[in-house]
Amino acid sequence: MLHIAICDDDPAAVQTHREITEQSLRQCQCAGEISIYTHSDNLLYDITQDHFFFDLILLDIEMPGCTGMEMAEQIRPHLPQGKIIFITSHVEYAIDAFALSIFRYVPKAELAQRLPAALRDAIALITLEDGKTYTIQTSSRLEKLPYREIYFIERDGKNARITTADGVSKVRKSLQQVYEELGTEEFLYIDRGCIVNLIHVMQIKDGMAVLKNGVALPISRSHLQAVKAEINHYWGEHI
Repeated sequence: MLHIAICDDDPAAVQTHREITEQSLRQCQCAGEISIYTHSDNLLYDITQDHFFFDLILLDIEMPGCTGMEMAEQIRPHLPQGKIIFITSHVEYAIDAFALSIFRYVPKAELAQRLPAALRDAIALITLEDGKTYTIQTSSRLEKLPYREIYFIERDGKNARITTADGVSKVRKSLQQVYEELGTEEFLYIDRGCIVNLIHVMQIKDGMAVLKNGVALPISRSHLQAVKAEINHYWGEHI
């Protein structure tokens, strides 16, 4: 079951967001528990003091007291894997939202079109992060790597070198074989010798894929347009 919080100082907006969220959960055939907040301070207290856990938070940016932008900064240390969707009428916030690793930015003027897609993508990603693992098995060890912790995979001679949040693991298989075994759209070739996990890509800049951990990986010219297209398709537009 997913734990979702909706925070907006406008009760009518909260109800609209709740209805869209419930519909998205049904479409994804996913159970969810939705908590409603009309005061940002109450949500912040529940997370930082009472240690409430949320997989996904829908935040209005323009709220009295603690704004959505300020909340995101304070929430992040307590819910490092939590997904935040900003809902606002001011486009200029989008750049700051991107810098805060916000999952998606939804303009209020396009709420009906953009919020359902953002929610479905978030639900699918959370489900992926909670479930799948890649198993490395040899005569001497058995190692399971959660998909969510894999940043990228590189060819290393006759091996594939897998970089995760905890370090590097090697498997004596070709890069293509590992790619086929992973079998999910989140992993994408950016070069003949490198596969990246799209859930960790923050931006494409100067021909490089910049990841959340600060690593920048070169994208080959032959792959650049396809990589951009795949990322746009996977994430949708942020603005």
